[in-house]
Amino acid sequence: MPRRPIHRPLAAALAVATLTLAACGTGGLHPVKGSPYAPRSIGGTAASVDGLLVGHRLMEAGEYELALKSYYRAAGDQGVTVDTLSAIGSANLKLGRLGQAESILRRATDMDETFVPAWNNLGVVLMERGNYGEAERVFRIAFALDSGQSADIRDNLRLALAKIENPAYSDENESDFALVRRGTGDYLLLAR
Repeated sequence: MPRRPIHRPLAAALAVATLTLAACGTGGLHPVKGSPYAPRSIGGTAASVDGLLVGHRLMEAGEYELALKSYYRAAGDQGVTVDTLSAIGSANLKLGRLGQAESILRRATDMDETFVPAWNNLGVVLMERGNYGEAERVFRIAFALDSGQSADIRDNLRLALAKIENPAYSDENESDFALVRRGTGDYLLLAR
């Protein structure tokens, strides 16, 4: 009986299935026992993308919910660090979750009392909540730790002092408190 030719789409599907099974059989994929998820690759050459970097870019793009998810992934990959806590707190602030932002940023300042972005961003949360006296104290700490280098922190402190002196003080840029994050050795503006 003569053999019938295999159609190209069927041949392609068979080739993919064969390669997939071969990869599983040669140790190319590593199943996690009892896991409902797909197997992980072993010795992959592609480096994973830093969740903090992705989150910072999403914050700059105004995608705060996606940034928060990326920061949570970074915390899962890197552990809960002052960087991840500060980033999570800042994303919660931009989402209007002031209570969550405050508690997370306080955890960050407890973890590292010298981390300037966490202190500044905590001050921003306190200003948003109307706690001008404590915000002024927190901005002073951030300003001192930064040695007065950041104009954004200086402006935040100036606005907090103006609010303490005159609670009715209103500047056209009043809601423009600057969030800062750690970059590569410097503080970068997150939102204005």
